[in-house]
Amino acid sequence: MFDYELHQFRTAELAAQAAHHGLVREARKAAKTRRTPLGREAAEARLTAERTRPATHRPDRYSRAA
Repeated sequence: MFDYELHQFRTAELAAQAAHHGLVREARKAAKTRRTPLGREAAEARLTAERTRPATHRPDRYSRAA
């Protein structure tokens, strides 16, 4: 039973560390965005451009030649 409790404690500790690192990563990303001109507007424009860009640039493999 003792090993199980140690495992649960270590799992909780690792989850807390992962959450902390995620928050730090988000904060650094936000700070980097704020330093660039137009920060939020530029980020939104990049996200929109990524969403509208086609996944591949290859022509359809099965399209007929005219």
